[in-house]
Amino acid sequence: MTEILQTAPPSAASAAPTTAPPAPAPGALTRRPGRWIDGWDPEDTAQWEREGRRVARRNLNWSIFAEFLGFVVWQLWSIVAVALPAAGFQLTTSEIFWLISIPSLVGATLRIPYSFLVPIFGGRNWTIVSAGLLLVPAVMLAVTVSNPDTPFWVLLLAAALAGFGGGNFASSMSNITFFYPQREKGWALGLNAAGGNLGAAVAQFTVPVVITIGAGATLNLPVAGWIWVPFILLAMFGAWRYMDNLANAKADLSGSAAALKEPHLWLLALLYIGTFGSFIGFASVFPKLIADQFPEFSTIGVLGATVSLAFLGALVGSLARPYGGRLSDRFGGARITMIAFAAMAVITLAVLATLPLGSFWVFLGLFLLLFATAGVGNGSTYRMVPIVFAMRSAHGAGDVSTQRKAAAALGLISAIGAYGGFLIPQALNLSFQATGGYAAAFTGFVAGYLVLLAVTWAVYVRPRHLREQKI
Repeated sequence: MTEILQTAPPSAASAAPTTAPPAPAPGALTRRPGRWIDGWDPEDTAQWEREGRRVARRNLNWSIFAEFLGFVVWQLWSIVAVALPAAGFQLTTSEIFWLISIPSLVGATLRIPYSFLVPIFGGRNWTIVSAGLLLVPAVMLAVTVSNPDTPFWVLLLAAALAGFGGGNFASSMSNITFFYPQREKGWALGLNAAGGNLGAAVAQFTVPVVITIGAGATLNLPVAGWIWVPFILLAMFGAWRYMDNLANAKADLSGSAAALKEPHLWLLALLYIGTFGSFIGFASVFPKLIADQFPEFSTIGVLGATVSLAFLGALVGSLARPYGGRLSDRFGGARITMIAFAAMAVITLAVLATLPLGSFWVFLGLFLLLFATAGVGNGSTYRMVPIVFAMRSAHGAGDVSTQRKAAAALGLISAIGAYGGFLIPQALNLSFQATGGYAAAFTGFVAGYLVLLAVTWAVYVRPRHLREQKI
């Protein structure tokens, strides 16, 4: 790809004819130092086919890798916290739940400012910085868990810093939004989101293995942090070497302000807490539930035994998410979301009913179904957002102001939904403190899913004009 250079006009005194430089192709891109690109317009079909698609795909690949590592770091404490008692740490059940849930609280909060940092610093530049910030929680985890005498508040601080990984989702999605045309945004953002979500499963699969390899009678917990450092450095190098900054990526504060005034923003955020919040919340706490209910099937419960199967929940939920979008395209996002909440309520009731049986495989099977339905609900709820905002606009989906408001709403809803990762572990914590078990929390989850089902039906399915639009 050649840069467009400004050339001085030929001297009037020159007697020899000169050849004029070739005119730049319409819609051609220009580059500046620091890998800044001017003139980016993915809606320009000629530019997109000539060079835009290749540039966008390269940026998407490295964005997925960096966001994947963000989810890895975000979920490290879901395994490490459960392992701490076996490594000699004296912690209460409540303290363990706080270590599990605090990364989600911080990550959800960081998603809000992270949404606006790409236009300020540039997508490439912020990806380098945000990936580099992952070194802080990874190294701090390795240092703090190496000594069983580490105070709880220091462990809590280290776990809170893992929230940097949760914030990466918002900036990564914001960056990729600028690279792709409207007709391909769903595909690109779906890949970006799914690649990130898989980081939760990889963390929960890898950590139980590496902390027991060659550990003997103890757990080698610091490895859970050190192992990711080379990959984080690779993500930083890849972003520096291969990603780009777009000069026309602008912060949309007015779009966010307009979206905040829209009542449907808050309704859809509530639904997303029920779907994505359930996914990330149960993903965080699943290793703890397995260790408590069935210690014989937990790597943490029996040192050096089988690999924990907790990663399967996050894996199934991540893989199910794209199908929620696909089903929504055919049947409507509201219908699929309503069905997802109904299924989640029924499955959670089945978990409650079968807990007394003490069957690990029944418990695992039901939870994998719960993760799958939550994943489908993630995709269907997310798909509803731009359609709802388009229908609320007098100008339709193609209007620029409508698209800006919908894009801002997606970022805000993803941030609010992530608070479910804090609420679900804390609900289980309160249930355990009050009753010595988790049945009360699961009963509350069933009630919550039924309420969300009713809201979805009443607001988005029951009205005839919305039903006909397959909203």
